[in-house]
Amino acid sequence: MWRKGSTLKRRLNMLVAVCLIPLAVMVVYLLVMLNRFSGRYDMIVENITRANDYNIEFKDDLDYVMYIIVVNAERAEELVDTEQPHVMIGEARTVFQKLYEQADTEYARNSLSRILKSLNTLEDRVEEIEADALVSGAYDTNMERLDLNIRVLTDLIQEQIQEYIYYETTNLEELREGIRTDVDRAIRVSVAVMAGILLGALLINRRIVSGIAEPISRLCEFTKQAGRGDFAVRAQDDGVDELTVLNQGFNQMVERIGHLVEGIRVEQLNLRATELKLLQAQINPHFLYNTLDTIIWLAEAGQTEQVVSMVSTLSSFFRTTLSKGRDYISVQEEETHIRSYLTIQQFRYRDILEYEIDIPEELYEYQILKLTLQPLVENALYHGIKNKRGLGHIRVAGRREGDRLAFTVRDNGVGMEPERLEHVRRLINGELKEEDVPSGFGLFNVNQRLRLNYGAEYGLLLSSEYGEWTEICAVIPAVKK
Repeated sequence: MWRKGSTLKRRLNMLVAVCLIPLAVMVVYLLVMLNRFSGRYDMIVENITRANDYNIEFKDDLDYVMYIIVVNAERAEELVDTEQPHVMIGEARTVFQKLYEQADTEYARNSLSRILKSLNTLEDRVEEIEADALVSGAYDTNMERLDLNIRVLTDLIQEQIQEYIYYETTNLEELREGIRTDVDRAIRVSVAVMAGILLGALLINRRIVSGIAEPISRLCEFTKQAGRGDFAVRAQDDGVDELTVLNQGFNQMVERIGHLVEGIRVEQLNLRATELKLLQAQINPHFLYNTLDTIIWLAEAGQTEQVVSMVSTLSSFFRTTLSKGRDYISVQEEETHIRSYLTIQQFRYRDILEYEIDIPEELYEYQILKLTLQPLVENALYHGIKNKRGLGHIRVAGRREGDRLAFTVRDNGVGMEPERLEHVRRLINGELKEEDVPSGFGLFNVNQRLRLNYGAEYGLLLSSEYGEWTEICAVIPAVKK
């Protein structure tokens, strides 16, 4: 019944057409039948009413007027001059002439034709009486004419009118019988049409429901499967334009979600691998060996207080490094971590290292990804300060810029030549491999972690001037704990 690619709108329009068109035809048929019966009934009643008016009054009125003309000479002259009998006959002729013109049967026209002829004859007889009404000695003649002509003709006309009324009354009864028959037929037709409408509507509605509900149910089932993680599920084309669009949109959505989930899984694996490498870098055996050697040397020198301080600082450093498995710590904890690291390193490099940490206390309550600043400080120490002759200085600062936090690690070390600076920048952004610029791998890890956790718009910004300074800026969103 439905062609492939049919729209839901077309199906609903078909349902409306199946219901409304037969119903409209039936209503028009009933209205036409009712209007025809009503018009016919009104015409018959009007004809009977008009004819009945003359059936009751015309004979008595005209007989009385003619009697006055015959017996009362004084009023006869007045009635003759005003032509009152002719006026009465003329009005009757007008009414019955109109009824004759409207008659739709031969019998009615013949009946009305006889009435009109009798009225013409009556008018001739009235003229004869009027001509002799004022003549002396014509009284007996006029009385005879009144009895034999006028009254006989008015009786005849009355009988003819009654005959016409009887005929119209018979038509009215026939009309009533016809109405009853047509009403019975209309009821049967209406019942048949309504049954047909209901049957057609049920069949089409069943097709529509099966063509909509079942595909939607299947789509719901596919959605449940996708919700359980099965992104390989695909909805099939059901032949309805709107549902085809939904199915295609669902397939595209599931496919994209599958790709996104796979991408997130890969990113999480990369993030964990990066964090593992970074954590391994922080638990550097050389750093630990050197620190323990320093502690041993201090102990042998009898500097007990410094030994306690070094051990406490080392413990604080690794405690923050592990952070009970947390990925995010407070800015205050991150500051404690880099202060512990710099304190330990200053024991070893006290002749070439001094540092400054300038992070406002109002930033302490914000979150930061663990191990963000310490690798930057380590990079400044090993690649900037150690390669410089004389005392080196590392400054760590933090500030808020709108909805972002910016932390800078600046050293006054050897700096980088423009070519090397460009290579390190490309390595940080993942454009080069580790073997191309080995010294920048720690920065690459930090930058990758920031982007994977915060988004591509965050990360590291590197700038340097050869022989003067190097500055690394870490930009993260300002989020409170």
